[in-house]
Amino acid sequence: MKQIKVLVVDDSAVVRQVMLEVLGRAPDIKVIGTASDPLFAMQKMNIEWPDVITLDVEMPRMDGITFLKKLMAEHPTPVVICSSLTEKGAETTMQALAAGAVSIITKPKMGVKQFLTDASNDLVSAVQAAAQANMRRLAPHIGALAPAGPKLTADAMLPGSISAMAQTTERIVAIGTSTGGTQALEAVLTRLPRVCPGIVIVQHMPEKFTAAFAERLNSLCEVEVLEAKNGDRVVPGRVLIAPGGRHMLLKRSGAQYQVEVVDGPLVSRHKPSVDVLFRSVAKFAGKNATGIIMTGMGDDGARGMKEMFDVGAHTIAQDEATCVVFGMPKEAIKLQAVREVLPLEGMPRAIVVAGRG
Repeated sequence: MKQIKVLVVDDSAVVRQVMLEVLGRAPDIKVIGTASDPLFAMQKMNIEWPDVITLDVEMPRMDGITFLKKLMAEHPTPVVICSSLTEKGAETTMQALAAGAVSIITKPKMGVKQFLTDASNDLVSAVQAAAQANMRRLAPHIGALAPAGPKLTADAMLPGSISAMAQTTERIVAIGTSTGGTQALEAVLTRLPRVCPGIVIVQHMPEKFTAAFAERLNSLCEVEVLEAKNGDRVVPGRVLIAPGGRHMLLKRSGAQYQVEVVDGPLVSRHKPSVDVLFRSVAKFAGKNATGIIMTGMGDDGARGMKEMFDVGAHTIAQDEATCVVFGMPKEAIKLQAVREVLPLEGMPRAIVVAGRG
């Protein structure tokens, strides 16, 4: 069995030791070294290049963002960001994801033993997913995910007027994604016109980070992007992102759609879970919904998409060529839950078309 070679870069000796121990338990992972900052890391990488790097963002001599940008420009390598559960850390982590990091893991919240108990599976899964990443989709610039050019407009994509959408939401677009999804969502949402159907999204991400992610997208997009709160309405031109650590469901109240944000057990090994969202969309929106499953490791969302498919919803999977990790879309396709397979570049148009019904 070929092992995944990992380099751990973190200025905390305790964190380095914990990661060495946790990753060392996985038979398919081999930690080839640790480093207290990027300069020491580069010395070790000149001797043996890792398959995956776990990287802290706040370190002496060179910060993780600068190192990441240098790495992506010169030798694209899958990077998993190791970040603290703080607001400041969340903002910095969003910069790292925008620069090409694959995913996030969180540092210990309650000491080493608690971390070993609570987060070991997450850490191993993040490294395994990163090892499968298609780095051509992440480097050297995230903008390469979408072709250059002006933002799409409703007029350019649709014949006739769609002003009737302005008052009530009749159509819903539900999106599920994981590894590589932060970059993919940015590529899609930044190309949407203000007039588009209401969108609900589950992106696998730890708690505290989804708020910063939504704020970043909101600053870049014509549509309004928010971290969902319980009872938020789903309306045209608004995107609601499930908060990390909570499930998000779609509900209908009369002629209006809204979301319910709830706690609960892991579903398909995740919270928030794409399956939870998609199943609620199948129940409350039925054939008036479009489901989109994009890049990510695992199978979360596949069964929920099959339920959407079975009630007549339009279902779309991202194609393998444009996925960072072709896991979740592949599983949905295997279940025969997908009506259409599109490249990432085709998603903005598909979303606006979905608003027509």
